[in-house]
Amino acid sequence: MNTYLSVVVPSYNEEKNLERGVLEELIEYLGKQTYSWELILSDDGSTDSTLKQLKAFAQKHKFVRVVDNPHKGKAATVTAGMLAAQGEWRLFTDFDQSTPISEVEKLLPYIKQGYQVIIGSREMMGAVRSSEPWYRHLMGRVFNLVVQMFTVPGLLDTQCGFKLFSAAATEQLFPKLRIYGTQTVRHDAFTGAFDVELLYLAFINKIPIREVPIFWQHHETDRVSPIKDSLRMFRDILRIRLGVWTGKYQDHDRA
Repeated sequence: MNTYLSVVVPSYNEEKNLERGVLEELIEYLGKQTYSWELILSDDGSTDSTLKQLKAFAQKHKFVRVVDNPHKGKAATVTAGMLAAQGEWRLFTDFDQSTPISEVEKLLPYIKQGYQVIIGSREMMGAVRSSEPWYRHLMGRVFNLVVQMFTVPGLLDTQCGFKLFSAAATEQLFPKLRIYGTQTVRHDAFTGAFDVELLYLAFINKIPIREVPIFWQHHETDRVSPIKDSLRMFRDILRIRLGVWTGKYQDHDRA
């Protein structure tokens, strides 16, 4: 039987979230669904006990697989998981479950409308952002305005880590990432603007994208340096535009 939904969860030193029982929550939800599914745990070269715990979890649960990657950052780790997945539809979602897996129910109805990329949004009317510091929200709004100006117009939130792709869109788009592709080596947990590049690739390849309001709850983390990370993400936007100007994205560009 073909797998309908693959859920891809990237991880990097996730001991605290594992203690919160996020994997058990995922399994509990997916186990209640009528469609076939698989859970792909894609690890980014964790240096703590995360990988060991993921493998132990997979041994206990059917339809759970672990993808063991060298540390190359979130983009490469998500890419590895999405390309290893076998589902007709493939969702990547953050390990901390800031957006609960149950929110996928808001995305799935748009499959029948012909969309190939369906993304969660924290900025659309009807979305809920819980416990987020005001300065983080403001920085996100400014970043999204820049994204709309220079890369993907019309999308209010490119950075929400809750995105659903068809198998065809997955296999077409992820191998084309250039800014944070699978060859990029990292030494920290910085995420970067790979979501922007991914959606830009969908945009120039005329793959239909749908943005859907979802619930999102802020979880405090010591991995984010608001000012430093924001500057690096703005740099990423410039790198994408430079790639456009130099033909890095071939002849599909409409910008």
